[in-house]
Amino acid sequence: MISTENKKSTLRTARAQAVLKGTPQLMEVLQSRKGPKGDALEVARTAGILGGEKTWEWIPFCHPIAIEQIAIQYEFQNDSVTVISEVRSVGKTGVEMEALVAAQIAATTLFDMLKLIDSSMTIEGVKVLEKSGGKTTFREKIPENFKAAVIVTSDGTFSGKRKDRSGILIKNFLDELGIPVKEYLILPDDKVKIQSALRTLFEKEYNLVLTTGGTGLSPRDVTVEATKEVIDREVPGIVEVARHFGQQRTPYAMLSRGIAGLKGKMLIVNLPGSSKGALESLHAIFPAVLHSYPMMEGGGHEEGGKK
Repeated sequence: MISTENKKSTLRTARAQAVLKGTPQLMEVLQSRKGPKGDALEVARTAGILGGEKTWEWIPFCHPIAIEQIAIQYEFQNDSVTVISEVRSVGKTGVEMEALVAAQIAATTLFDMLKLIDSSMTIEGVKVLEKSGGKTTFREKIPENFKAAVIVTSDGTFSGKRKDRSGILIKNFLDELGIPVKEYLILPDDKVKIQSALRTLFEKEYNLVLTTGGTGLSPRDVTVEATKEVIDREVPGIVEVARHFGQQRTPYAMLSRGIAGLKGKMLIVNLPGSSKGALESLHAIFPAVLHSYPMMEGGGHEEGGKK
């Protein structure tokens, strides 16, 4: 089973269909709701809903998910009926399999309910009609000439006593997203030096600066204070999401004091110093954090979510 550990919960929807083909006379019986076994449409609707709910029990690599709604609708043609299922869920994984199973189970139930009249029916045209949520919907375009920098703040790493892991991890994460890291700096836990580096990057017209380290409760943890004095506006939701994501994995995530904010149009985000905390935060905020750039240019939320 594929891990969904680092996925984010979003509203997931999917629509699927299955087409039951038969004679025009059979369709008339079906629409009359007076078949040999009773109202086939309502029985099939119930069966489709139950089938969608149990998808994870039948298909080995499907995750059990909390389904908010399964709806079954019918569209009649002269010699066929199209079963259309719609599934909705707030979760970490898509629901297209649940929609496919719901449509097929409903169509198969119709077959069973009507086979005493005509067993030559066929079920065909099974397919996903559309899906939304997760990466399908919330994709973000990287602006042209985008420049990112990574700043590691640690006395131990700056002096050579400790090897940097978090900064390299952040750089590799951004590289995989196609975001070029133009500068990678290692600084001591010195507020003046951190502020100077941030202001220099702003003057060089950087778009994104990710810091790692200096967000804890140690007397030498001053990255947050340095950032506060540089930014023009705070964007609290970014680190709120990161802390919430981390808190679901370790009870210590609440102790991170990191902030995020804008210096002009340069976004600065403080990430934890631990490599595990930094990676969890990256998974929590990307790619959605990139939506901030079209918003800075005056675009609304409808401007994002597309490549």
